[in-house]
Amino acid sequence: MKITKTEVLHVAHLARLEIGDTDVDRLAGQIGTILDYVDTLKQVDTTGVPSTSHAITLTNAFREDELQNHLDPEAALANAPEKDDGAFAVPKVI
Repeated sequence: MKITKTEVLHVAHLARLEIGDTDVDRLAGQIGTILDYVDTLKQVDTTGVPSTSHAITLTNAFREDELQNHLDPEAALANAPEKDDGAFAVPKVI
């Protein structure tokens, strides 16, 4: 599939990319090659092949929620480099 210089510049404008004049021809050729490959993939017979979102089966490894005791403030702040009134002291971020 051919892609024109105008289309490359239009997409670059939408993506807010600055492309030099020397790169427009090269990008048009590369994008055209990619689109030709996608057209080739469209010719593959996928009848009876279920749609997938991943190439492999994914399973989540979630654990059951269990009620647990929380840390007491002294244990939570035991290794804090700086603490202030029962809380972590950190630099002010604006």
